Amino acid sequence: MRKSSNLLVGNGRLITHDDRSPFLEDGAVAIIGGLIEAVGPTAAMRDAYPDARFLDAHGRVIMPGLINTHTHLYSAFARGMALKDTAPRNFEEILERLWWRLDKALTLDDVYWGAMVGMIDCIRNGVTTIFDHHASPHAVAGSLFRIAEAAQQTGLRSCLCYEVSDRDGSKVAAQGIEENRSFIESCRQAQGGRLRGLFGLHASFTLSDETLLRCREAAAACDAGFHVHTAEALSDVEHCLREHGKRVVERWNDLGILGDRTLAAHCVHVNEREIHLLRDTRTNVVHNPESNMANAVGCAPVPQMLRRGVPVGLGTDGFTADMFESMKAANLLEKHHSRDPRTGWAEPPQMLFHKNAEIATGCFGQQVGKLVPGAAGDVILVDYDPPTPLCPCNLNSHILFGFSGRAVATTIIGGDVVMENRKLRTIDEQAVMADARAAAAKLWKRF
Repeated sequence: MRKSSNLLVGNGRLITHDDRSPFLEDGAVAIIGGLIEAVGPTAAMRDAYPDARFLDAHGRVIMPGLINTHTHLYSAFARGMALKDTAPRNFEEILERLWWRLDKALTLDDVYWGAMVGMIDCIRNGVTTIFDHHASPHAVAGSLFRIAEAAQQTGLRSCLCYEVSDRDGSKVAAQGIEENRSFIESCRQAQGGRLRGLFGLHASFTLSDETLLRCREAAAACDAGFHVHTAEALSDVEHCLREHGKRVVERWNDLGILGDRTLAAHCVHVNEREIHLLRDTRTNVVHNPESNMANAVGCAPVPQMLRRGVPVGLGTDGFTADMFESMKAANLLEKHHSRDPRTGWAEPPQMLFHKNAEIATGCFGQQVGKLVPGAAGDVILVDYDPPTPLCPCNLNSHILFGFSGRAVATTIIGGDVVMENRKLRTIDEQAVMADARAAAAKLWKRF
Protein backbone atom coordinates (compact mmCIF):
# COMPACT_ATOMS: atom_id res chain seq x y z
CA MET A 1 0.00 0.00 0.00
CA ARG A 2 1.45 3.34 -1.10
CA LYS A 3 1.29 6.25 1.32
CA SER A 4 1.96 9.97 1.32
CA SER A 5 4.05 11.72 3.96
CA ASN A 6 4.95 15.25 4.96
CA LEU A 7 8.63 14.44 5.27
CA LEU A 8 10.91 11.51 4.55
CA VAL A 9 14.41 11.70 6.00
CA GLY A 10 16.72 9.06 4.55
CA ASN A 11 19.95 7.92 2.94
CA GLY A 12 21.80 7.90 6.24
CA ARG A 13 23.04 5.63 9.00
CA LEU A 14 19.97 5.36 11.21
CA ILE A 15 20.19 5.11 15.02
CA THR A 16 16.70 4.62 16.50
CA HIS A 17 17.40 4.04 20.24
CA ASP A 18 14.77 1.31 19.90
CA ASP A 19 16.14 -1.91 21.39
CA ARG A 20 14.16 -4.02 18.92
CA SER A 21 15.84 -2.46 15.87
CA PRO A 22 18.59 -0.07 17.01
CA PHE A 23 20.46 0.51 13.73
CA LEU A 24 20.09 0.51 9.95
CA GLU A 25 23.10 1.10 7.71
CA ASP A 26 20.92 2.90 5.15
CA GLY A 27 17.67 3.96 6.82
CA ALA A 28 14.85 6.45 6.52
CA VAL A 29 12.16 7.96 8.77
CA ALA A 30 8.70 9.02 7.55
CA ILE A 31 7.02 11.84 9.52
CA ILE A 32 3.34 12.70 9.13
CA GLY A 33 1.52 15.35 11.13
CA GLY A 34 4.51 15.78 13.40
CA LEU A 35 4.71 12.09 14.32
CA ILE A 36 6.85 9.26 13.02
CA GLU A 37 4.78 6.90 10.91
CA ALA A 38 7.40 4.42 9.76
CA VAL A 39 11.09 3.56 9.87
CA GLY A 40 12.89 1.33 7.38
CA PRO A 41 15.46 0.93 4.60
CA THR A 42 15.71 4.01 2.41
CA ALA A 43 14.83 2.31 -0.90
CA ALA A 44 11.72 0.65 0.52
CA MET A 45 10.62 3.85 2.27
CA ARG A 46 10.99 5.91 -0.92
CA ASP A 47 8.76 3.40 -2.70
CA ALA A 48 6.21 3.54 0.13
CA TYR A 49 6.20 7.36 0.32
CA PRO A 50 6.61 8.64 -3.25
CA ASP A 51 4.88 11.97 -2.57
CA ALA A 52 6.94 12.88 0.47
CA ARG A 53 9.48 15.66 0.54
CA PHE A 54 12.72 13.69 0.63
CA LEU A 55 15.38 15.18 2.89
CA ASP A 56 18.64 13.53 1.87
CA ALA A 57 21.00 12.85 4.78
CA HIS A 58 23.89 12.27 2.36
CA GLY A 59 25.28 9.49 4.53
CA ARG A 60 25.07 11.43 7.79
CA VAL A 61 23.87 9.76 10.98
CA ILE A 62 20.09 10.04 11.46
CA MET A 63 19.08 9.82 15.12
CA PRO A 64 16.50 11.08 17.64
CA GLY A 65 16.73 14.69 18.80
CA LEU A 66 18.54 15.09 22.11
CA ILE A 67 16.87 15.93 25.44
CA ASN A 68 18.25 18.12 28.24
CA THR A 69 16.42 17.48 31.51
CA HIS A 70 17.92 20.37 33.51
CA THR A 71 19.15 23.70 32.19
CA HIS A 72 19.01 27.45 32.85
CA LEU A 73 18.45 29.45 29.68
CA TYR A 74 19.03 32.78 31.42
CA SER A 75 22.68 31.82 31.96
CA ALA A 76 23.32 32.78 28.31
CA PHE A 77 23.97 36.38 29.35
CA ALA A 78 26.77 35.35 31.72
CA ARG A 79 29.02 34.37 28.84
CA GLY A 80 32.05 36.68 28.82
CA MET A 81 30.74 38.76 31.71
CA ALA A 82 33.28 39.95 34.30
CA LEU A 83 32.53 39.76 38.02
CA LYS A 84 32.77 43.01 39.98
CA ASP A 85 34.64 41.60 42.96
CA THR A 86 37.05 38.79 43.83
CA ALA A 87 36.61 35.33 42.38
CA PRO A 88 34.19 33.11 44.36
CA ARG A 89 35.89 30.60 46.65
CA ASN A 90 32.95 28.21 47.08
CA PHE A 91 29.48 27.34 45.84
CA GLU A 92 27.70 29.85 48.08
CA GLU A 93 29.86 32.69 46.80
CA ILE A 94 29.26 31.59 43.20
CA LEU A 95 25.52 31.95 43.81
CA GLU A 96 25.82 35.27 45.63
CA ARG A 97 28.37 36.97 43.39
CA LEU A 98 27.23 35.63 40.01
CA TRP A 99 23.88 33.92 39.61
CA TRP A 100 21.77 35.72 42.22
CA ARG A 101 23.21 39.03 41.13
CA LEU A 102 22.55 38.22 37.47
CA ASP A 103 18.98 37.01 37.93
CA LYS A 104 18.08 40.15 39.90
CA ALA A 105 19.24 42.30 36.97
CA LEU A 106 16.98 40.57 34.41
CA THR A 107 14.04 42.36 32.82
CA LEU A 108 11.28 40.58 30.92
CA ASP A 109 12.97 41.57 27.66
CA ASP A 110 16.23 40.08 28.92
CA VAL A 111 14.37 36.88 29.78
CA TYR A 112 13.08 36.67 26.21
CA TRP A 113 16.39 37.40 24.48
CA GLY A 114 18.29 35.06 26.78
CA ALA A 115 15.80 32.31 25.99
CA MET A 116 16.12 32.95 22.26
CA VAL A 117 19.92 32.73 22.44
CA GLY A 118 19.80 29.59 24.58
CA MET A 119 17.28 27.90 22.32
CA ILE A 120 19.26 28.71 19.18
CA ASP A 121 22.24 27.08 20.89
CA CYS A 122 20.10 24.02 21.65
CA ILE A 123 18.94 23.69 18.05
CA ARG A 124 22.50 24.07 16.74
CA ASN A 125 23.58 21.24 19.07
CA GLY A 126 20.71 18.92 18.14
CA VAL A 127 18.73 19.40 21.36
CA THR A 128 15.01 19.28 20.58
CA THR A 129 13.55 19.08 24.11
CA ILE A 130 14.54 20.99 27.26
CA PHE A 131 13.49 21.25 30.90
CA ASP A 132 14.33 24.81 31.92
CA HIS A 133 14.57 26.20 35.46
CA HIS A 134 14.15 29.98 35.52
CA ALA A 135 14.65 32.87 37.97
CA SER A 136 14.25 36.66 37.57
CA PRO A 137 13.19 38.05 40.99
CA HIS A 138 12.55 41.60 39.73
CA ALA A 139 10.64 40.35 36.68
CA VAL A 140 8.65 37.34 37.85
CA ALA A 141 5.16 37.91 36.47
CA GLY A 142 5.04 36.90 32.81
CA SER A 143 8.60 35.51 32.73
CA LEU A 144 7.60 31.95 31.82
CA PHE A 145 5.31 33.30 29.12
CA ARG A 146 8.22 35.26 27.58
CA ILE A 147 10.29 32.06 27.53
CA ALA A 148 7.31 30.25 26.01
CA GLU A 149 7.15 32.94 23.32
CA ALA A 150 10.77 32.16 22.42
CA ALA A 151 9.98 28.43 22.42
CA GLN A 152 7.09 28.93 20.02
CA GLN A 153 9.25 31.01 17.68
CA THR A 154 12.16 28.57 17.65
CA GLY A 155 10.00 25.44 17.76
CA LEU A 156 11.82 23.92 20.74
CA ARG A 157 9.87 21.41 22.84
CA SER A 158 10.05 22.98 26.31
CA CYS A 159 9.00 22.23 29.89
CA LEU A 160 9.34 25.40 31.96
CA CYS A 161 9.21 26.38 35.62
CA TYR A 162 9.93 29.35 37.87
CA GLU A 163 12.16 28.69 40.88
CA VAL A 164 10.31 29.74 44.02
CA SER A 165 12.64 30.93 46.79
CA ASP A 166 12.48 32.86 50.06
CA ARG A 167 15.80 34.59 49.44
CA ASP A 168 14.13 37.68 47.93
CA GLY A 169 11.28 37.95 50.44
CA SER A 170 7.71 36.73 50.78
CA LYS A 171 6.30 38.96 48.03
CA VAL A 172 8.64 37.58 45.38
CA ALA A 173 8.03 34.02 46.63
CA ALA A 174 4.28 34.55 46.22
CA GLN A 175 4.84 35.90 42.70
CA GLY A 176 6.85 32.79 41.86
CA ILE A 177 4.08 30.51 43.10
CA GLU A 178 1.54 32.38 40.98
CA GLU A 179 3.77 32.36 37.89
CA ASN A 180 4.12 28.59 38.11
CA ARG A 181 0.40 28.12 38.67
CA SER A 182 -0.59 30.46 35.86
CA PHE A 183 1.78 28.94 33.32
CA ILE A 184 0.94 25.33 34.17
CA GLU A 185 -2.76 26.16 33.85
CA SER A 186 -2.20 27.86 30.48
CA CYS A 187 -0.43 24.75 29.18
CA ARG A 188 -3.28 22.59 30.39
CA GLN A 189 -5.87 24.75 28.65
CA ALA A 190 -3.87 24.76 25.42
CA GLN A 191 -3.76 20.93 25.37
CA GLY A 192 -1.12 19.15 23.33
CA GLY A 193 1.62 21.19 21.73
CA ARG A 194 5.24 21.51 22.70
CA LEU A 195 4.91 23.43 25.99
CA ARG A 196 4.59 21.97 29.47
CA GLY A 197 5.12 23.24 33.00
CA LEU A 198 6.49 21.91 36.27
CA PHE A 199 6.39 23.65 39.64
CA GLY A 200 9.81 25.18 40.23
CA LEU A 201 11.60 25.31 43.58
CA HIS A 202 15.10 26.65 44.17
CA ALA A 203 16.71 24.54 46.92
CA SER A 204 16.21 23.43 50.50
CA PHE A 205 18.46 26.11 52.01
CA THR A 206 16.42 28.96 50.49
CA LEU A 207 12.93 27.59 51.22
CA SER A 208 11.03 27.56 54.52
CA ASP A 209 8.57 24.84 55.43
CA GLU A 210 5.79 27.40 55.21
CA THR A 211 6.64 28.34 51.63
CA LEU A 212 7.10 24.72 50.63
CA LEU A 213 3.68 23.80 51.99
CA ARG A 214 2.14 26.64 49.97
CA CYS A 215 3.98 25.34 46.89
CA ARG A 216 2.80 21.80 47.53
CA GLU A 217 -0.80 23.00 47.84
CA ALA A 218 -0.55 25.07 44.63
CA ALA A 219 1.13 22.22 42.71
CA ALA A 220 -1.52 19.74 43.85
CA ALA A 221 -4.27 22.11 42.69
CA CYS A 222 -2.80 22.13 39.17
CA ASP A 223 -1.72 18.47 39.29
CA ALA A 224 1.97 19.20 38.67
CA GLY A 225 5.28 17.71 39.68
CA PHE A 226 8.29 19.69 40.91
CA HIS A 227 11.65 20.72 39.46
CA VAL A 228 14.10 21.40 42.28
CA HIS A 229 17.84 21.58 43.05
CA THR A 230 18.59 18.81 45.53
CA ALA A 231 21.70 18.34 47.70
CA GLU A 232 23.87 20.04 45.09
CA ALA A 233 26.50 21.18 47.59
CA LEU A 234 27.41 19.79 50.99
CA SER A 235 26.44 23.14 52.50
CA ASP A 236 22.82 22.48 51.46
CA VAL A 237 22.83 19.24 53.44
CA GLU A 238 24.52 20.87 56.45
CA HIS A 239 21.95 23.67 56.46
CA CYS A 240 19.10 21.16 56.31
CA LEU A 241 20.51 19.11 59.18
CA ARG A 242 21.07 22.23 61.25
CA GLU A 243 17.70 23.89 60.60
CA HIS A 244 15.40 20.88 60.13
CA GLY A 245 17.16 17.94 61.74
CA LYS A 246 17.12 15.86 58.56
CA ARG A 247 18.84 15.54 55.19
CA VAL A 248 17.53 17.20 52.01
CA VAL A 249 15.86 14.21 50.34
CA GLU A 250 14.32 13.24 53.68
CA ARG A 251 12.90 16.74 53.97
CA TRP A 252 11.48 16.59 50.44
CA ASN A 253 9.90 13.25 51.23
CA ASP A 254 8.32 14.47 54.47
CA LEU A 255 6.87 17.52 52.69
CA GLY A 256 5.45 15.58 49.74
CA ILE A 257 7.84 16.96 47.09
CA LEU A 258 9.13 13.63 45.77
CA GLY A 259 7.30 11.61 43.12
CA ASP A 260 7.44 10.22 39.60
CA ARG A 261 6.78 13.64 38.04
CA THR A 262 9.45 15.44 40.06
CA LEU A 263 12.94 16.29 38.79
CA ALA A 264 15.54 16.37 41.56
CA ALA A 265 18.55 18.05 39.95
CA HIS A 266 22.07 17.13 41.10
CA CYS A 267 21.69 14.84 44.18
CA VAL A 268 25.46 15.02 44.66
CA HIS A 269 25.32 14.56 48.44
CA VAL A 270 22.80 11.80 49.11
CA ASN A 271 23.25 8.79 51.35
CA GLU A 272 21.95 5.23 51.08
CA ARG A 273 18.67 5.98 52.85
CA GLU A 274 18.00 8.93 50.54
CA ILE A 275 18.75 6.81 47.49
CA HIS A 276 16.12 4.34 48.71
CA LEU A 277 13.62 7.18 49.15
CA LEU A 278 14.29 8.41 45.61
CA ARG A 279 13.82 4.87 44.31
CA ASP A 280 10.67 4.13 46.29
CA THR A 281 9.00 7.38 45.20
CA ARG A 282 10.20 6.97 41.57
CA THR A 283 11.64 10.48 41.70
CA ASN A 284 13.69 11.43 38.64
CA VAL A 285 17.25 12.53 39.39
CA VAL A 286 19.18 14.66 36.87
CA HIS A 287 22.97 14.44 36.80
CA ASN A 288 24.88 17.60 35.72
CA PRO A 289 28.55 16.59 35.54
CA GLU A 290 30.18 19.70 34.03
CA SER A 291 28.36 22.10 36.32
CA ASN A 292 29.23 20.01 39.37
CA MET A 293 32.90 20.04 38.38
CA ALA A 294 32.88 23.78 37.62
CA ASN A 295 31.29 24.55 40.99
CA ALA A 296 33.59 22.09 42.78
CA VAL A 297 30.67 20.52 44.65
CA GLY A 298 31.56 16.86 44.07
CA CYS A 299 30.45 13.86 42.04
CA ALA A 300 26.95 12.42 42.31
CA PRO A 301 26.76 8.68 43.15
CA VAL A 302 25.23 7.87 39.77
CA PRO A 303 26.24 4.18 39.54
CA GLN A 304 24.86 3.51 43.03
CA MET A 305 21.58 5.25 42.23
CA LEU A 306 21.16 3.36 38.97
CA ARG A 307 21.98 0.03 40.64
CA ARG A 308 19.28 0.73 43.25
CA GLY A 309 16.72 1.48 40.53
CA VAL A 310 16.62 5.30 40.75
CA PRO A 311 15.73 6.86 37.37
CA VAL A 312 18.68 9.15 36.54
CA GLY A 313 18.70 11.49 33.55
CA LEU A 314 21.35 13.85 32.20
CA GLY A 315 21.35 17.64 32.11
CA THR A 316 23.77 20.54 31.82
CA ASP A 317 22.60 23.06 34.46
CA GLY A 318 23.08 25.73 31.77
CA PHE A 319 26.81 25.02 31.50
CA THR A 320 26.51 24.01 27.83
CA ALA A 321 23.86 23.17 25.25
CA ASP A 322 25.87 20.21 23.95
CA MET A 323 24.47 16.97 25.34
CA PHE A 324 27.15 14.89 23.61
CA GLU A 325 29.66 16.92 25.63
CA SER A 326 27.68 16.28 28.82
CA MET A 327 27.70 12.55 28.08
CA LYS A 328 31.49 12.61 27.66
CA ALA A 329 31.92 14.62 30.86
CA ALA A 330 29.76 12.12 32.78
CA ASN A 331 31.96 9.31 31.52
CA LEU A 332 35.21 11.02 32.49
CA LEU A 333 34.03 12.36 35.83
CA GLU A 334 33.00 8.92 37.06
CA LYS A 335 36.33 7.42 36.00
CA HIS A 336 38.27 10.24 37.65
CA HIS A 337 36.20 10.15 40.83
CA SER A 338 36.30 6.36 41.26
CA ARG A 339 39.85 5.96 39.97
CA ASP A 340 38.52 3.00 38.02
CA PRO A 341 38.77 3.09 34.18
CA ARG A 342 36.12 0.38 33.92
CA THR A 343 33.34 2.67 35.16
CA GLY A 344 31.35 5.33 33.35
CA TRP A 345 30.76 3.39 30.13
CA ALA A 346 27.18 2.19 30.44
CA GLU A 347 25.65 4.90 32.64
CA PRO A 348 25.98 8.08 30.50
CA PRO A 349 24.30 6.70 27.35
CA GLN A 350 21.62 5.11 29.52
CA MET A 351 20.93 8.50 31.11
CA LEU A 352 21.04 10.53 27.90
CA PHE A 353 19.28 8.23 25.48
CA HIS A 354 16.91 6.21 27.66
CA LYS A 355 16.20 7.90 30.99
CA ASN A 356 15.90 11.36 29.43
CA ALA A 357 13.51 9.89 26.88
CA GLU A 358 11.41 8.34 29.66
CA ILE A 359 11.29 11.63 31.57
CA ALA A 360 10.27 13.62 28.48
CA THR A 361 7.74 11.01 27.39
CA GLY A 362 6.07 11.13 30.80
CA CYS A 363 5.99 14.93 30.76
CA PHE A 364 4.72 15.50 27.22
CA GLY A 365 2.36 12.54 27.05
CA GLN A 366 3.85 11.11 23.85
CA GLN A 367 6.92 9.08 23.01
CA VAL A 368 9.96 11.35 22.76
CA GLY A 369 13.57 10.39 22.15
CA LYS A 370 13.10 7.31 19.93
CA LEU A 371 12.61 6.84 16.21
CA VAL A 372 9.64 4.49 16.33
CA PRO A 373 6.11 4.70 14.87
CA GLY A 374 3.94 7.06 16.91
CA ALA A 375 6.84 8.96 18.46
CA ALA A 376 7.37 12.70 18.10
CA GLY A 377 9.07 13.57 14.83
CA ASP A 378 12.21 14.93 16.51
CA VAL A 379 15.18 13.98 14.33
CA ILE A 380 18.75 15.23 13.91
CA LEU A 381 21.38 14.63 11.24
CA VAL A 382 24.97 14.42 12.46
CA ASP A 383 28.11 14.71 10.36
CA TYR A 384 30.01 11.55 11.16
CA ASP A 385 31.79 9.24 8.71
CA PRO A 386 32.96 6.34 10.87
CA PRO A 387 36.59 5.33 10.32
CA THR A 388 35.85 1.89 11.78
CA PRO A 389 32.85 -0.48 11.53
CA LEU A 390 29.61 0.92 13.00
CA CYS A 391 27.11 -1.62 14.30
CA PRO A 392 24.48 -2.01 17.05
CA CYS A 393 27.06 -3.32 19.52
CA ASN A 394 29.32 -0.26 19.37
CA LEU A 395 26.98 2.69 18.73
CA ASN A 396 27.59 4.30 22.11
CA SER A 397 31.36 4.02 21.72
CA HIS A 398 31.19 5.81 18.36
CA ILE A 399 28.96 8.51 19.84
CA LEU A 400 31.23 8.97 22.85
CA PHE A 401 34.45 9.35 20.87
CA GLY A 402 33.20 10.69 17.55
CA PHE A 403 30.16 12.95 18.04
CA SER A 404 29.87 16.57 19.14
CA GLY A 405 27.00 19.01 19.22
CA ARG A 406 28.39 21.26 16.50
CA ALA A 407 28.58 18.25 14.15
CA VAL A 408 24.76 18.44 13.96
CA ALA A 409 23.81 19.66 10.48
CA THR A 410 20.01 19.45 10.55
CA THR A 411 17.47 19.59 13.37
CA ILE A 412 13.81 18.59 12.99
CA ILE A 413 11.23 19.08 15.76
CA GLY A 414 7.75 17.65 15.42
CA GLY A 415 8.31 17.24 11.70
CA ASP A 416 9.32 20.90 11.29
CA VAL A 417 12.78 21.44 9.83
CA VAL A 418 14.07 24.18 12.15
CA MET A 419 17.69 23.95 10.98
CA GLU A 420 18.87 22.55 7.66
CA ASN A 421 22.52 22.27 6.69
CA ARG A 422 23.35 24.49 9.70
CA LYS A 423 21.05 27.31 8.60
CA LEU A 424 18.16 28.12 10.94
CA ARG A 425 14.86 28.07 9.10
CA THR A 426 12.38 29.51 11.61
CA ILE A 427 14.13 32.70 12.80
CA ASP A 428 16.61 35.36 11.69
CA GLU A 429 19.59 34.30 13.79
CA GLN A 430 21.73 37.35 13.01
CA ALA A 431 18.96 39.75 14.03
CA VAL A 432 18.36 37.82 17.27
CA MET A 433 22.05 37.88 18.16
CA ALA A 434 22.28 41.62 17.48
CA ASP A 435 19.29 42.34 19.74
CA ALA A 436 20.66 39.99 22.40
CA ARG A 437 24.05 41.74 22.41
CA ALA A 438 22.35 45.10 22.87
CA ALA A 439 20.27 43.74 25.77
CA ALA A 440 23.33 42.06 27.32
CA ALA A 441 25.34 45.30 27.25
CA LYS A 442 22.63 47.07 29.24
CA LEU A 443 22.29 44.12 31.60
CA TRP A 444 26.02 44.05 32.32
CA LYS A 445 25.86 47.70 33.38
CA ARG A 446 23.12 46.87 35.88
CA PHE A 447 24.88 43.71 37.12
